[in-house]
Formats: sequence, structure tokens, C-alpha cells
Amino acid sequence: MTEEKQKIEAKPEAKPEAKPEAKPEAKPEAKPEAKPAEVKKSEVKKEFRPAMSRPVERKPFRRDGRPPQRSDSRPQFRRPPVKWGLCHIYSSYNNTIIHITDVTGNESIARTSGGQVVKADRLESSPTAAMVAAKKAAEIAKDKGISGIHVRIRAPGGHNGPTNPGPGAQAAVRALSRMGLRIGVIEDVTPIPHDGCRKKGGRRGRRV
Repeated sequence: MTEEKQKIEAKPEAKPEAKPEAKPEAKPEAKPEAKPAEVKKSEVKKEFRPAMSRPVERKPFRRDGRPPQRSDSRPQFRRPPVKWGLCHIYSSYNNTIIHITDVTGNESIARTSGGQVVKADRLESSPTAAMVAAKKAAEIAKDKGISGIHVRIRAPGGHNGPTNPGPGAQAAVRALSRMGLRIGVIEDVTPIPHDGCRKKGGRRGRRV
């Protein structure tokens, strides 16, 4: 028994068969990286220009690339040049006088008044008479080529006169604009005394 044990012990132990090692897969050869193209300084400046200085590219509306053509079907209206004149309106509580001249004020073009269009004296300063007189003056001025006016409104004013214009001033301006005349500057040219004559009434005023 001892000999058999010794033979068994003397036999070398069977080593497990070593599996063949897996060879590493061959990696594809890395291609050399392409070098970036050299950028010229002039190209860099053009590329990084500010947005305001870049030309605006306008795309045509047509698909074939040609610029859009303007249709001649729509008529193009051009406003004719304005020929200006002056309209002097004297408006008191007794009458309304409308006088249209050229820009210099030397040449008279049309002149009407409330007294020319009404019969009763009490209606000469009314707004209705002022409108009729303004229409009459505007028709004469338009026939002579005037298309725009600068208005100068005058009340009696002066030493003892009222500085407020009468009731026909506003109506006359409205009638002129409704007749198609272009209204420019409207100014008040009422004469105002700068410490002129002494008013009547005495030291203690007018005694009623």
C-alpha cells in the first residue's frame, strides 16, 4: 500500500490545457489628419466685419432669380406742386372782409366781404355770410392757380378797438379748407398798441 501511495504521489498532477490566447484585433491605421488651410488676413477681416457694414442680400420674389417687375396697372399719382398765396381776413362785429393776394402781398387776386353776399346790414358779420364770401374768394383764387394759402386773421384792435376777431373768422377759414385750398400757417396780426394814446374817460373813468 505504501508503494502504491508513493507512485500515486510521484505522478505529476495533470495541468489544465491552456487555451490559446486571443490575438488582439488589428486596429485600422489612423489616417494622417488634414492640416487646416492657411487663412489669409484679408479673408479674416472680411469674415468678421461688423453687421452694419455687411451688404444686405435681398432675395428676389421670383423663383427664376430675376428681379421682380413693377406692374404698370396701378396708376401712380403725384401731387402737383403747391402755389401759395396769402389770405387776409379782417373780422369785426360789423363785417368780414376776405382778401387773397400772392405770397409777396403786392398783387391782389380776390377780394370779397360779407356785405356783398347779404342784404341786411345786421347779417354782414354772421358766420353764414363769411362762409359764402370765403367760397366766392376761393373759387376766384383757384381759377388763377392758387392751391395753398397762409391765413392772417385781423381784428379791429388799435387804440380803442377790440382785440378779439368777430364771429366770421373761424367760419371763413373752414370754408376755405373745404373748397380744397391747402391751409398753411394761421396767425393773428391784430394791431396792439404799446402804450399809445390816452383812452377817453377822464381820471376817474367813464361815469354811467
